[in-house]
Amino acid sequence: MSDETTDARPQQVRIADDLRNQIRRSELAPGDKLPTLHVLAKRYDVSVMVARRSMDLLRQEGLLTSKKGSGTYVREPKRTRRYGLQRYSRSVWGGPGPQGVLQAEGSEQGQKVEQESEVVQVPAPGFVVERLPGVSEGDLVHVRKRVTKLDGTINQTVDSYFSMATAARAPGILAGEGPGGHISDIDKISTVQEIQEEISARMPTGPEAGRLRIPQGTPVFEVIRTYHTEDGPLDVAHFLIRADMAVFDYRFPIPD
Repeated sequence: MSDETTDARPQQVRIADDLRNQIRRSELAPGDKLPTLHVLAKRYDVSVMVARRSMDLLRQEGLLTSKKGSGTYVREPKRTRRYGLQRYSRSVWGGPGPQGVLQAEGSEQGQKVEQESEVVQVPAPGFVVERLPGVSEGDLVHVRKRVTKLDGTINQTVDSYFSMATAARAPGILAGEGPGGHISDIDKISTVQEIQEEISARMPTGPEAGRLRIPQGTPVFEVIRTYHTEDGPLDVAHFLIRADMAVFDYRFPIPD
């Protein structure tokens, strides 16, 4: 940092800015080990506490990760691009050789996709009651609870909620093991016509962070997806996606 100009920002912010710029310029590359706190404190002529706070800021941004007994490193980004409209193409999950949406997307980008799932019954959460016709507060619904991994790292959790009546129409949806993934299972009950996604960003709660095994300070995308079919909405899915592992890439024609 230069002493030639006056900068009213706290020292830890200025140090974090300098280190962040080094990462962006690839002077510090993914996997590189950062100097110790004492070395940073001496380099920037600050206390060890100020140096620690600057590192904490970059951890909270998802740029650094710490390994116990080893040190602090520039985090290796593992991102999958999620291609808006085209990711839901019927040819992907309903054509010859059908694949689940994330499976197809990850494979195309050279990433190994794994998934663990279970089905349980729970009282319908408020956001499900708002979006699923015929489901009232307190009604039991099925939920397929899934955790997916990219190259061995958990990237998202997704809980898909559907009514008892929907499961009765197609018991196979409870297993969720058919080709084409969950959207294909819904389509077998009633043709999927539209997919609605509501996307926001926030920090995870403690239980959410534990389920994702997410590094401290990493934000998440929260996505609520509703499957609109010929028979109306049949399924509401709640996603929590690690923000450092996803890029939403949407390209679509301008409507008239």
